[in-house]
Amino acid sequence: MLKAVLFDLDGTLLDTIGDIEERTNTMLLHFGYPPISRTQAKAYVGDGARRLVERALPQGAENIDECYAYFKANFASGNALTELFPYERECLLALLKKGIKLAVITNKPQDATDRLVEKFFKDIPFGFVGGDSGMFPCKPDPSLAQYCALKLRVAPSECAFVGDGETDVRTALNAGMFGVSALWGYRSKQQLADAGATVFARDFSELEKILLGA
Repeated sequence: MLKAVLFDLDGTLLDTIGDIEERTNTMLLHFGYPPISRTQAKAYVGDGARRLVERALPQGAENIDECYAYFKANFASGNALTELFPYERECLLALLKKGIKLAVITNKPQDATDRLVEKFFKDIPFGFVGGDSGMFPCKPDPSLAQYCALKLRVAPSECAFVGDGETDVRTALNAGMFGVSALWGYRSKQQLADAGATVFARDFSELEKILLGA
């Protein structure tokens, strides 16, 4: 029986790619590097802020630590271009109405995660909000997802993990959770299937039907 749903943030709960691209290019410009495109930004997200910075920098760049520190210090302030996906709020409220607990598990820095959840989900009582705080390895390591289940007082097998990336597919598998891949995010269905995904939702309306029927 499904008792909790853990959601990825970027590309799953929030369409953040505009702000990610803008913040990344601000960092690159500051250090004299060429900007990245929207397509590149989508390809680079999913494995944490440091990996995003590493991928965005030109090959051979030697000041990764300095660039990452600058990016992290300025990232939380940028969310003017972020927005929810269609039918998302209705889906989340429907899950809550059925007594299903909700949580956020993301590789985004914890401070940026907290600010986004506070801004966009004031009326959604997430039982746990976990980002990259340094306490656990980033996804696809299952530690944070499993710790979340412990805090919510549910078994991993009673949880669904919803995300739009290959990292989320592997996290669900590693954590022993029911994985659902979001096709409205930043990866193609083929990319997700290649990572091991078997259940897909085209939008939040379809996700609601999948989860309430689980």
